[in-house]
Amino acid sequence: MSNGLLKLRSVMVAGLIAAIFNVPVASAQQPADAPAAAPAAKPSVPIPAIQPTPTLVPGRGDIPSAEIGKRLANVAPPPMGVSEAELPKLVVPKGFNVEVYAHGIGNARTLRIGDKGTVFVSNRLLDKVYAVVDKGGKRETKVIASGMDRPNGLAFHKGTLYVAEGTKISKFENIEDNLDNPPKPVVIYDDLPNHASHGWRYIGIGPDNKLYINVGAPCNICEPPPGNAQIRRMNLDGSNMEVYAVGVRNSVGFDWNPVTKELYFTEHGRDWLSEDLPEDELNRVTKAGQHFGFPYCHNGTFTDREMGWGKSCKDYVGPATLLGAHSSPLGMRFYTGNMFPGYKNAIFVARHGSWNKTVKTGGDLIVVRMNPNGTVKSQEVFMTGFMVNNAYLGRPVDVAIMKDGSMLVSDDHAGAIYRVTYGATNVAKR
Repeated sequence: MSNGLLKLRSVMVAGLIAAIFNVPVASAQQPADAPAAAPAAKPSVPIPAIQPTPTLVPGRGDIPSAEIGKRLANVAPPPMGVSEAELPKLVVPKGFNVEVYAHGIGNARTLRIGDKGTVFVSNRLLDKVYAVVDKGGKRETKVIASGMDRPNGLAFHKGTLYVAEGTKISKFENIEDNLDNPPKPVVIYDDLPNHASHGWRYIGIGPDNKLYINVGAPCNICEPPPGNAQIRRMNLDGSNMEVYAVGVRNSVGFDWNPVTKELYFTEHGRDWLSEDLPEDELNRVTKAGQHFGFPYCHNGTFTDREMGWGKSCKDYVGPATLLGAHSSPLGMRFYTGNMFPGYKNAIFVARHGSWNKTVKTGGDLIVVRMNPNGTVKSQEVFMTGFMVNNAYLGRPVDVAIMKDGSMLVSDDHAGAIYRVTYGATNVAKR
């Protein structure tokens, strides 16, 4: 074989080996080329840190920014109310009259009327309980208790005044005969949790002659600790306490239907969900032990974004009616008098008014009309003038019906009590 054929054969064999083993082909008897330079390796990049969850308020991702918060700030009432010239000019339907019944009562809250006509008035921010008496056509306000802890709740029964403070209930026996020298309070019940959020009480005495008291939730939205977010009832001496209703975030007003004898109560919905949800509620208890949804379900229609996972609103009692988002309904009373035509057994509800809402709602008195079976028929606004241009001149708290059928309304912002009458009636001088 010639030298040329040998060289060609060598090249072919080398090419076959290269194809099989994927190695570069080198010409026979030629020096190997220098290996090609490898591409430069990319520098190693560390894994980025987890981004923090954006929030406008550190530690509180569910509330608005500080700038918005300035527009939503709560309205602190003047310590002793406002001057007479600054009292709101209240508006009621045609045929009704509204006049100032008493003035200068700091933080006037719950109203109760004694057997002899004394009007008892509580407060939440101060430490006093007052009595307003009519002497010869002129009204006088007396302090009957001082040094108390958030004495917001009042009830009156057969000569005895019951006062609910933050952690206890006391009674003042034969109080109307001793207004100038009140007896010392006698504690009848003191097994109440002490917390700042919803830690003031509202009490009432039902048709069963038992005393009822609210125990609010110690939070905006949370799994309430045992003994919270409920309404309790007990004997008038504080014995035999039982839990009557649960799942109640915060109720600061209730009363009994004079026909069905069932308990109805106002309730505040949670904050910081939105400006328009949830709405506050009027609820109806048809049997003991019912659960009204807190903290899992709101308005009977939707579950809470944080606490409602795995829950269903069909498992809880829905509201009798809705009362507006953040309107803060407080005291309520079935109208059992005979002065107001067309209002028999309707509910008057004092809506204290919103604070964490850009355009405030409430700050008025509404009427909820009932069907004979205890369901709600309709609702309408009855008294306005507490709020003007989105600012409060007054804030209604509670309602009481006097023996003549007229109605009292307390105002903790202005430090006043108003009396509503119908027709040609006269109101005694203050």
